[in-house]
Amino acid sequence: MGFRTMPSPLNGLIERFRPRQYGRRQPLVLLNGLAEQAESWYRNRRFWSRFFEVLTPNILVYEGEALHRRIEAKEPITVDYFVQQLHTYLTQFVQSPPYHLVSSSLGGKLAVEFAVRYPNLVNRVVLLCPSGMGDKEQLPIMEGMAGRNSKALVRSVFHRPRFVDQDMLRYYQSRFTCRPWKKGLIKTVQGTLEHTVREKLREMKCPTLLVSGAQDKVCDPKIAEEAARELPNGMFLSVPNCGHAPQIEKAWKINRLVVHFLSAPQPTARPSWTQLLLAKPPRPRAS
Repeated sequence: MGFRTMPSPLNGLIERFRPRQYGRRQPLVLLNGLAEQAESWYRNRRFWSRFFEVLTPNILVYEGEALHRRIEAKEPITVDYFVQQLHTYLTQFVQSPPYHLVSSSLGGKLAVEFAVRYPNLVNRVVLLCPSGMGDKEQLPIMEGMAGRNSKALVRSVFHRPRFVDQDMLRYYQSRFTCRPWKKGLIKTVQGTLEHTVREKLREMKCPTLLVSGAQDKVCDPKIAEEAARELPNGMFLSVPNCGHAPQIEKAWKINRLVVHFLSAPQPTARPSWTQLLLAKPPRPRAS
């Protein structure tokens, strides 16, 4: 009588730290918020790169030539414009659908609109403190820019500002004195602030996780929880002791939660510590 060898419980842990390298990994697209650039994923990108092909399209580049050409032509800077830019980037220069989308703040508007318009291009979506859920948003970056007070910006965004990287403070201090950057930001705010996606949530067919910081001062966490109930295939998680940027303030948890949600056959918004620690990377695709 033969005996079948049982898989070692360490297999998941080993694959997690030494994922298979050959083959095309599932693409993960990061969509940053209004006050950020792609570099704002500095506490997440390296970790997620163990599991996915991480893409950070620089769509919101306030001093960028593409944005300023549009401004000079007196064309509006809208959510529709950014969604089309994302579609062009993915269909022309990446070409490996379907995509996972992880978004923050304003990036949540782009993720929802993109998933509704192009459902065949989207696999799963994570919305981190998304804007556009129907509440009146606070814009600490505009107040901070008006007073050239980057510390006020940080205090508004983070529940515990003392943990914020000092390089981030220096970055915004330098940006507040850059006229093209300020002009690009102002035009973007004017064109995107009133855009809501609450009514589009019912049309999202893909599995979606909406995460809110319990102490978010920018987007109302209660309204975010209400909005999540309208997702046909959605889940909601409130992160305690956290402000508007959980991917930075609670990076350890968010890093592992995202991997679990995007890779588990039956993900949950509240995985156990074992599920977080032993999440296995998706197998590379043959083509």
